[in-house]
Amino acid sequence: MYGRDPWGGPLEIHTADSATDDDRSRNLQDFDRAAMSRSLDETQQSWLLGPTEQKKKKYVDLGCIIVSRKIFKWTVGCIIAAALLAGFITMIVKLVPRHKHHNPPPDNYTLALRKALMFFNAQKSGKLPKHNNVSWRGNSCLQDGKSDSSTTFKNLVGGYYDAGDAIKFNFPQSFALTMLSWSVIEYSAKYEAAGELAHVKDTIKWGTDYLLKTFNSSADTIDRIAAQVGNGDTSGGSTEPNDHYCWVRPEDIDYTRPVTECHSCSDLAAEMAAALASASIVFKDNKAYSQKLVHGARTLFKFSRDQRGRYSVGNDGAKFYNSTGYWDEFIWGAAWLYYATGNSSYLQLATTPGIAKHAGAFWGGPDYGVLSWDNKLTGAQVLLSRMRLFLSPGYPYEEILSTFHNQTSIIMCSYLPIFTSFNRTKGGLIQLNHGRPQPLQYVVNAAFLATLYSDYLAAADTPGWYCGPNFYSTDVLRKFAETQIDYILGKNPRKMSYVVGFGNHYPKHVHHRGASIPKNKVKYNCKGGWKYRDSSKANPNTIVGAMVAGPDKHDGFRDVRSNYNYTEPTLAGNAGLVAALVALSGDRDVGIDKNTLFSAVPPMFPTPPPPPAPWKP
Repeated sequence: MYGRDPWGGPLEIHTADSATDDDRSRNLQDFDRAAMSRSLDETQQSWLLGPTEQKKKKYVDLGCIIVSRKIFKWTVGCIIAAALLAGFITMIVKLVPRHKHHNPPPDNYTLALRKALMFFNAQKSGKLPKHNNVSWRGNSCLQDGKSDSSTTFKNLVGGYYDAGDAIKFNFPQSFALTMLSWSVIEYSAKYEAAGELAHVKDTIKWGTDYLLKTFNSSADTIDRIAAQVGNGDTSGGSTEPNDHYCWVRPEDIDYTRPVTECHSCSDLAAEMAAALASASIVFKDNKAYSQKLVHGARTLFKFSRDQRGRYSVGNDGAKFYNSTGYWDEFIWGAAWLYYATGNSSYLQLATTPGIAKHAGAFWGGPDYGVLSWDNKLTGAQVLLSRMRLFLSPGYPYEEILSTFHNQTSIIMCSYLPIFTSFNRTKGGLIQLNHGRPQPLQYVVNAAFLATLYSDYLAAADTPGWYCGPNFYSTDVLRKFAETQIDYILGKNPRKMSYVVGFGNHYPKHVHHRGASIPKNKVKYNCKGGWKYRDSSKANPNTIVGAMVAGPDKHDGFRDVRSNYNYTEPTLAGNAGLVAALVALSGDRDVGIDKNTLFSAVPPMFPTPPPPPAPWKP
């Protein structure tokens, strides 16, 4: 039967003679065997035969490269073996006991720093803390204030004795505290490395706690300050018992100690304000105490501006710590208050040209550039140069800050041996007080400022500064400081250390009442201690860390107790020594802390200068 092929051809359909299913199956198998007899490629096999067991490849495809499977296995095995070996070695190294590497021994500056701070422990008045660590000292002068019926300040216990006597002079004591605080603010990392940060902060707090008692620190306005406790006037042959006529241990004092009040004392009040303001930055982590110090500093500075006058006029202070003026304290105190509060009114005052002129900022003189308990201008100029170097406040402060910066550069030049502003002894000690007695207190202050200024320049990525047309490296400044401190520590013609307890050869007859009288449970009366004052024997008590007044202009030194111009130490002198030592100590790469001093200063956006006057034809 034929059917019609829709494409035009016949289509044969077998209906009658159809094979059975078995036959068809056998026929298909025959066709399959015929087809399989022909070799198929891999793709065809996968189509027709489905998945089959493949042979292992000789290569490994890693994506970017193809490597031999043997090499791949060998490489992975080596890596695992190396890791196991490294782990085993590390385990052995950690488990095997080994010798500890000791830190290098501390340098001389660090050793001397630790001793210099001990001097303040020996000078403490009042009820001593248990950890004072000066075996021959005890509680003393617990009636200060109460024993003087004429004063309104009844609790003046505490603070520091000034020198070898038992008088408490607020003027040099405040300066000493400001110097210590400044050194902590700049070099806290070095104090910490020396293990003395807590010690120096305790030293500062002992002083600031006392200063807060010497005026009404809770008030906003005051009219008086307790300027001094004790009396040392022996003029006119007076034999009245006082702190200079009597040679007794502070613990044995039983005579009345008068309190000197002042009602117009700008210099003292501004210096006390500087001490409290700088300390408030040191203790900024103790918010309540820091704010208490700031409030006291504000009150004192307001008093200093309202009641003009020198504190030392017509009183006992004039004989020992006579102030020559108060304009330098205005700049000094205002600068510290600005850093402590961020209040721009203090900065405006510190940069007022008229005040700077009165302070002597624009003219020289024999003592220009000498930082001391009396004249803080040099310190204030360095302090404000810091602001110009790091904050660049611009107008309206730039002109006076630029002047202070230039003056600081000139002062640093005057410290160098190639200039003749100051003579030097044959042994190399700079004569900042022009050959007058007690030179070391001025030398240590200059060494501190020189090191600090060199660190300022280094922190500002400035390699040096100009003295006229010549450029000098900051290394020159540091070298100056090192030579001066090295002289004090023993590199001098006499091979004598002028810091008691440092080295093997140091003064043994220090002009100091407590150190010269044995602690033998015997209470000597006013004249009874004179035998120890006049004795040629060495002091029975070593006043560790005391820097004595120093040698004369010929490098000569007389180790005699009766001559205080050689052998008496002071608070102000030792504070400068501590500051210089910490600045020079430890790792030289550990410089200043740029930010701590500015922690309260708000961001500064320079005020645009006023427009020029309109043009007139």
